[in-house]
Amino acid sequence: MSSAFIADVERSLLLMQVKELEEHHTTFRDSVICAFNQLLDLKDISTGVHSTRLAEWALRVARKLDAPEKCLYQVEVAALLHDVGKIGVPDAILKKAAPLTAEERVLINRHPEYSWSILRLLSGLEEASLYALHHHESVDGSGYPAGLKGDDIPLASRIVSVIDSYDAMVSNRCYRKGLPHEEAIRRLVESSGSQFDARVVQTFIPFAEQDSEAVYAAAGTSANAAL
Repeated sequence: MSSAFIADVERSLLLMQVKELEEHHTTFRDSVICAFNQLLDLKDISTGVHSTRLAEWALRVARKLDAPEKCLYQVEVAALLHDVGKIGVPDAILKKAAPLTAEERVLINRHPEYSWSILRLLSGLEEASLYALHHHESVDGSGYPAGLKGDDIPLASRIVSVIDSYDAMVSNRCYRKGLPHEEAIRRLVESSGSQFDARVVQTFIPFAEQDSEAVYAAAGTSANAAL
């Protein structure tokens, strides 16, 4: 056999080994993501379902806004695990029925930073970690943790902000009942241009309309629930 043939065989074997390692890495990363989502379920049974629903909405909104296909995986992970940092917030605060104190509010507002600190450690999720970090920013600059404004906020973060807020408004909480669908939409529109990206809100509304019955059924309430 010629040396050129042997070199070609060795090169092919090396490429196969590299591909196999990449597949192992992807499988491991996806397993870790699933494990984190399961951990959210164990932390609060409603949170994991909430996160899965947001991941589906985020992909639909991102595609409608012509986000590059190569970015969609990062968008999906950010929507799925944006609240993973709540693992670092005591249950006594997360499930408190009474209004939070100023000190408790400061602590719960750290959860995007906790999410970032967790996700950034996973190779390949650096973008998703930044999207999770900024999902509580407001387009007028009044949000947290960095006070970013407008297009300085990643599009994925702006998407998660809108769909997360809608889902939170229509879901039952220990301190209040979920809002009716129409009221939640009214509040999204009212806060467009200040808290929320108006284009994201308008893109999301048809999806919310389409899925509202299923969302409320999962929450065990009605889309026309009284305020």
